[in-house]
Amino acid sequence: MTTSFMSLTWTDHVTGQRGFLVVDRLVRGVSSGGLRMRPGCTLDEVAGLARGMTMKEALHYDPKGRYIPLGGAKGGIDCDPRHPKAYGVLVRYLRAMRPYIEAFWTTGEDLGLTQDLVDRAAAEAGLVSTIQAVYPLLDDEQTARRRLTDAFQVQVDGIGLDELVGGCGVAESVLTALDRAGVPYTGTRVAVQGLGTMGGATARFLARAGLTIVAVADIKGTLTNPAGLDVEALLAARDPFGTVDRSVLRPDDHESPGDTWLATDVDVLVPAAVSYTIDTANQRHITARLIVEAANMPVLPKAEELLAARGVTVLPDVVVNSATNAWWWWTLFGDIGPTADEAFAHTRRSMRALVDLMLARAEADGTTPRAAAHGVVADRLPVIAERFGWYR
Repeated sequence: MTTSFMSLTWTDHVTGQRGFLVVDRLVRGVSSGGLRMRPGCTLDEVAGLARGMTMKEALHYDPKGRYIPLGGAKGGIDCDPRHPKAYGVLVRYLRAMRPYIEAFWTTGEDLGLTQDLVDRAAAEAGLVSTIQAVYPLLDDEQTARRRLTDAFQVQVDGIGLDELVGGCGVAESVLTALDRAGVPYTGTRVAVQGLGTMGGATARFLARAGLTIVAVADIKGTLTNPAGLDVEALLAARDPFGTVDRSVLRPDDHESPGDTWLATDVDVLVPAAVSYTIDTANQRHITARLIVEAANMPVLPKAEELLAARGVTVLPDVVVNSATNAWWWWTLFGDIGPTADEAFAHTRRSMRALVDLMLARAEADGTTPRAAAHGVVADRLPVIAERFGWYR
């Protein structure tokens, strides 16, 4: 990748906490990428995520679609979202970033933040919307905004549609890989790290497809049951940060230290929490043959090399967790209506086609799925640039 369009560091004058914004690319003058809040967040991390967003946008380019990919960007704040002063930091960050959000950065929830919280802070910071930069690209702004607002009101079995579409995409990635390998869903064992927005929805969709969720990790530890955890009970007992109330555990459920999920005897491992989770040291404990990156950048490059050498397949984040971002734009631009049925059907169809394309290319080229995904992006970016221009 070439140099980013823009990179900046902000310091909160009240707390001294730092925040970052990296705009990797502008396409049609606009970029897209969420805002995360976590202790230890760095500019390099945000830059990597922004590059990933450029890829996610390009991967979902459909010349026949109304949704036309944007550029990639990302925001990050080095702060514990549970800290009493975190909301004030968020408001001041958004107030400082207001000129960029109004002009060319569309953003939303990411690790540590919910969309409701981001929207509330954005309103306090004087913003019309965190995606207002895209409004000039819409044919009918009022209708498009109403469609997205309606979609955000939809709930499915107690969970908002906006929380579910990402997990639907991750689950479909898993199912597509299993189908290509001829592995039945029944009897396939899964461990999920993180039961927040992405991990929780992924666990639900995989359990409903017939897979067995035998381990779930949150900030307090790892919950296990070889016969399968009660996913719906765990989801209902989460706090806003994805931490499970242990009082709902059944007698045959067990709790162990937080990193136990890595070494659990499973077929599929889904890291769905923080970045840089799997490194060269702990990768040796992994017994799963398939790792599906629901989180952003959870597997370090050197660890992925070691995993590939022993036959472990890693499905990369830029493909696997791209459905949430795409769903916003499919809905806003009008490729789908504001219903769960349309959202899930379009997500499943698009993700299955994308994962199939990636895995077929990896097999043909004798390379990894990540390298294959990068190849698809390299093919599509010039096509997008030729059609719409490319601003840096």
